[in-house]
Amino acid sequence: MAVVVRNGDGVARDNKTILITGSTDGLGRRLAERLASRGTHILVHGRDRDRAEQVSAVIRRAGGAASHYVTDLSSLSEVHGLAETIKRDHASLDILINNAGIGVGRHRGERQMSQDGYELRFAVNYLSGFLLTRLLLPIMTRRPGSKIINVSSAGQERIDFGDVMLTHGYDGRRAYCQSKLAQIMFTFDLAQELHASGVTANCLHPATYMDTAMVRSDGIRPMTSVDEGATAVLQLIDNIESSGKSGVYFDGMRPSRANGQAYDVTARARLRALSFQLVSPSAPALGVP
Repeated sequence: MAVVVRNGDGVARDNKTILITGSTDGLGRRLAERLASRGTHILVHGRDRDRAEQVSAVIRRAGGAASHYVTDLSSLSEVHGLAETIKRDHASLDILINNAGIGVGRHRGERQMSQDGYELRFAVNYLSGFLLTRLLLPIMTRRPGSKIINVSSAGQERIDFGDVMLTHGYDGRRAYCQSKLAQIMFTFDLAQELHASGVTANCLHPATYMDTAMVRSDGIRPMTSVDEGATAVLQLIDNIESSGKSGVYFDGMRPSRANGQAYDVTARARLRALSFQLVSPSAPALGVP
């Protein structure tokens, strides 16, 4: 359990180290800002160095500690480099929040590719988090009580294992929803794998169409605030009712049921095997220590 100490002003300080991917904007940034006042050490991740430095400065002014890491999650080799750098810099990691992602796209019929040649939404929203999580497990299992939180979505569609990369009849919404279901399936698998380690894995739909650059760039009118989404994520970090729970999908603040494919152990096994195959060129040796 992380130790809480108090500084000279009597303010509680939390020595947790938390990595939030996609924390230079939107939900990730708001989470970093709200966690900063606790004295938490936030590992800020983004693609733009200036924005990462700006968020780090905000965190420090609020009383937290910050380190920043600039990585393009559409490149598996960069994900691998991010994990190696974090393991070099930090002996343990208390919380990993896989938050970074891309939306449905304004031009939904335009199929985009990652640097590794994979469908972009599957690569960024799911595969990068799969790889990063597995590479960071060695420093997460050192501290019982560590948590993995995958920011998914209520928008979920079954994975067609005959065309995972959606080479036929591409639609950005389907690509997005498939990638988000893959996140949930990974979470459920990971929870089972880690049940004896003291590390928990949960996922959530934080809020519907939050007021973020991603939602606006998709041409969608925001319906909720990033604060609402941040509150839902913070519940998974703090709430005693969720302490020790693992392998749960939350819709906002409430445990809920995901798409039925998430509970299909055969489908999850197929996804797991495929995922290891897809990341193997950049990560030949993965697994729980």
